[in-house]
Amino acid sequence: MSGKRKIPRGKKISEKLKHQILSVLGESGKNALNYKQVSSKLNLESANERQNVLQGLNSLAAEGVVIMELPGKFRLHTLGNALTGRVDMTSSGAAYVVVEGQESDVFIPPKRLRHALNGDTVSIRIYARKKHQKPEGEVIEILERKRTEFVGVLEVSGHFGFLVPDNRKMLVDIYIPQERFNGAKHGEKCIARMTEWPERASSPFGEIIKVLGDPKDHNVVIHSILADFGLPYDFEEEVNKEADAIPTNISQEEIQKRRDFRSITTLTIDPADAKDFDDALSIQKLENGLWEVGVHIADVTHYVLPNTALENEAFNRATSVYLVDRVVPMLPEALSNGLCSLRPHEDKCCFSAVFQLDEKGTIHHKWFGRTVIHSDHRFAYEEAQAIIEGGDGPLKEEILVLDSIAKKLREERFTKGALLFDKEEVKFYLDDKGSPTGIFFKLSKDANHLIEEFMLLANKEVARFIGEGEDGKPSGQTFIYRVHDEPDPEKIRNLSTMAKALGYQIKPQSRKSLTQSMNVMLHDVKGKGEANLLETLAIRSMSKAEYSTQNIGHYGLSFPYYSHFTSPIRRYPDMMVHRLLQHYLDKGKSPSPFEWEEKCKHSSGMERLAAEAERASIKYMQVKFMESHLNEEFDGVISGVTERGVYVEIIENKCEGMIRIRDFRDDYYVYDEANFSIVGESREKRYRLGDPIRIRVKRVDIEKKQMDFSPIEQ
Repeated sequence: MSGKRKIPRGKKISEKLKHQILSVLGESGKNALNYKQVSSKLNLESANERQNVLQGLNSLAAEGVVIMELPGKFRLHTLGNALTGRVDMTSSGAAYVVVEGQESDVFIPPKRLRHALNGDTVSIRIYARKKHQKPEGEVIEILERKRTEFVGVLEVSGHFGFLVPDNRKMLVDIYIPQERFNGAKHGEKCIARMTEWPERASSPFGEIIKVLGDPKDHNVVIHSILADFGLPYDFEEEVNKEADAIPTNISQEEIQKRRDFRSITTLTIDPADAKDFDDALSIQKLENGLWEVGVHIADVTHYVLPNTALENEAFNRATSVYLVDRVVPMLPEALSNGLCSLRPHEDKCCFSAVFQLDEKGTIHHKWFGRTVIHSDHRFAYEEAQAIIEGGDGPLKEEILVLDSIAKKLREERFTKGALLFDKEEVKFYLDDKGSPTGIFFKLSKDANHLIEEFMLLANKEVARFIGEGEDGKPSGQTFIYRVHDEPDPEKIRNLSTMAKALGYQIKPQSRKSLTQSMNVMLHDVKGKGEANLLETLAIRSMSKAEYSTQNIGHYGLSFPYYSHFTSPIRRYPDMMVHRLLQHYLDKGKSPSPFEWEEKCKHSSGMERLAAEAERASIKYMQVKFMESHLNEEFDGVISGVTERGVYVEIIENKCEGMIRIRDFRDDYYVYDEANFSIVGESREKRYRLGDPIRIRVKRVDIEKKQMDFSPIEQ
């Protein structure tokens, strides 16, 4: 049992008193109070207690937090009115509150958080600080808890226990009285609900609401990852019943409402192990010499209707979640792998974007609407790639024409300033129990780019069709855009400094020079030890893409209009796009954007959670894979430098661990933040970001998803 896991009790009197003094002064507003008045409001009557109040006031005045306005009379030194923001916890127990519209985040010391937790929405008061100091303040009130349920391991001691949370930003354990174990046993992975947090208690109180099982069991870990991010796993019975009740046949009446593409050559290209095919391409040569290419997308909204359990579930989930060993779909299997999946040799309802293109990829005509298709062949990426590289196979001419046009579209994108992010994906060979037996890397080739370019074309042109008026100016019609803001200049400066230290050059003087120099770097770094590091740093320097009704364009793709139209099986925003597009095709008026904007915010938030869960599952699999390589040596590259030590990424499998600073035994090393390195005080040996290093796997902790390495002296 750790020292912090004891029955909660009050804080030390000095810190508690300071907090109480600040609360009293906050309530008094601009009225200055003396120490007797503050003591009276706190119901403190003894001379000793009142002397402590005076000392507390003087201490806070020395910090600049309160002002002595008149001799012996104090008031809070605040800047403006209370502000509302979101808590971002640090590993030290302090936090920063992110206030929308304010340049600097507000620092909140641990003792002034008032039991606020990571992600909570809070009201804060900012203290006036000395010039050039970052803003600092205190939490006045917790307005909304981000979450009240946490995943962790139950540690039992006598008649009580503590849930030790998995989440690194949940820095306190949850006290669980024995009568609220609800069948859970010591050492089991559980989900606990926080029920209350008394003001004088150091830990929140809670109850076990679900027992997940043995924390070393593979399926328990995967379910824990989903639960930790608040993501569902199974569908409710009502949702499955609705999906199973949908007729599987397409009536002649429905077919007559749609443009019929069943006689036109149509194909799908997907991963070999894919089960849901939400896009297909049709191609035919027209009499005018142009190529007609249809981008056909599963017509999910034909089956998932508003105000149904299916619709509500799709909205709540907002996205499918792609973990290492499984997909947690947005829609039940009857839809995602059945009705809506564009399987070969079956008639399927689609929503399509159809283009007449010349061989240079120039659009001469476009059409949007509902269709019915019949896919002639399902390609795996590897099969299509073999044809592109000169092999034989079905629909060879069609594949080669599509590949040729896609390459022209791709070339045009990069000419106009698109960024070349083509990062390798970490993949795992799994045994029949889901355990990793090996690691490989997935890199996009021409067949992947073929599909990507036509999906980008459809997304771009759908967004332009709605968003751009006949005069070339914004139409003002409510629509769902996928937007990507310009990068933060400070992050670009940091990237430039890091790249320069590794021998590459970033030129941030203009958008054109930035994108061109970044693309050169991303191209030149391919296949090198520092590739994953620089690619990751470049991605982190960019703004986050998100959904919005307010179009600001897509910086990374260099598109003035962009949306998500092509994956409604796995993304709720694509369903919204389909609905709005059909609404406008039916000559409907523009709806109010407010409801749609709230749905955009929800979808963006769920997308971020799904991405975090995916990264957590990859990290877990990497650590689990490395468990069998304990004490082995590997070549790595330094991928991060902190005051606690350096992070090292193993080159052959991209697994990352830390060499703690105390494990460098040849000298006493100190952190040099300005130069992204640690340096030995005696010998002045330096370990820099991006440096090669040979390591030994020292420790593997599957539950914490962490690895420790030790350096091999060269």
